Amino acid sequence: MRESKPTTQMTKRWPEQIGVGCLQLTPKQKQYVNEVLDSNRLSYGKFTAAFERRFAEAHRVKYAVMCNSGTSALRLAVACLKETEQWQEGDEVLVPAITFIATSNVVISHGLKPIFVDVDPRTYNIDPLQIERHITKRTRAIMPVHLFGQPCEMGPILELARQRQLRLVEDSCETMFACYKGSPVGSFGDMACFSTYVAHLLTTGVGGLAVTNHGEYAVILKSLMNHGRDSIYLKIDDDRVDNNSQLFDIVERRFRFVRLGYSYRATEMEAALGLGQMEIKDEILRARADNARHLIKGLSPWAERIQLPWYPDYVEHAFMMFPVVIKDPSTAKTSLVRFLEENNIETRDMFPLLNQPIYRKLFGDLEDEYPVAKWINQNGFYVGCHQGLGTAELDYMIEKFGEFFSH
Repeated sequence: MRESKPTTQMTKRWPEQIGVGCLQLTPKQKQYVNEVLDSNRLSYGKFTAAFERRFAEAHRVKYAVMCNSGTSALRLAVACLKETEQWQEGDEVLVPAITFIATSNVVISHGLKPIFVDVDPRTYNIDPLQIERHITKRTRAIMPVHLFGQPCEMGPILELARQRQLRLVEDSCETMFACYKGSPVGSFGDMACFSTYVAHLLTTGVGGLAVTNHGEYAVILKSLMNHGRDSIYLKIDDDRVDNNSQLFDIVERRFRFVRLGYSYRATEMEAALGLGQMEIKDEILRARADNARHLIKGLSPWAERIQLPWYPDYVEHAFMMFPVVIKDPSTAKTSLVRFLEENNIETRDMFPLLNQPIYRKLFGDLEDEYPVAKWINQNGFYVGCHQGLGTAELDYMIEKFGEFFSH
């Protein structure tokens, strides 16, 4: 196995860590935040409404509901479908064997059972060819995850869901705006969920959105987010009506709760940041795509030893991060990762799931049943590709990969 060189022998070291994400606050975002502060209102208001509207339009759906995280959005989506479809404890939801742990955690937290499906070895997304063999009489939904900024192969997934009458929830927490065959992520399923957490494509600190084309789902999502409150009163403006009869009806019902819910609300501050970033989303995506092309070209001499990002020409890639999988059996992942970290290049594992200690405890040792996921767990990691990186940082990263593989 290849060992990393001691730090003392390295030719140079970037003065600051080259991270996997960045935060850039524009003058417009600061203006919007100051407007929120001047308004003396933090609860749902004009900025949240505008952000939801703009976000829904960008993904070609009718409704977007902003909450406090992508995980919360997923919990709301699953809770909504469990209620409307009358799912029972122990019903099954298909999830990929490579994903951030929140995907399957929200299934478990609702008393449902996640059934894992192996992933495609080139895209790292759920493998459509592996889905059907996992479907049982208790399967209720498929939850494809658009990982690393790349949409899933949605055509066969949609057809299978239609044939087997399964619900579809897109976990798109890592991918925004990118299209599959001309249609954006989030527009395929019954619902889709996004995250605006730190280091994501749009960054609001904390935040998430659930989107849908179903009006009933949108109402239930908002109710669930607000402790299960009667939908007649979900924001403080809802009782500002001129008709006394309507007002008295609202007064009688505004402290009524019709389902078990959560406190998953975001504030106008996060919405203001999100709205400001929506105005530069094309610049963000363009910079990430340019950075990815630069890295792919610069690392191509080592393409026999590491697998670089791949996607078909009918799919757009938002490049939330830059995934790499070691192909060379003589190279240990730990050695390359340690070498990069020693040189101030931040890395993260590519969302190992089945080998997590808590999942080994809950499900036993499943890795051998999912050979592609196991290969990625053992050999995969990602580095940054965000708009905060310039040519100098990218060239330094390429140089360090080359330095490692040249010794």
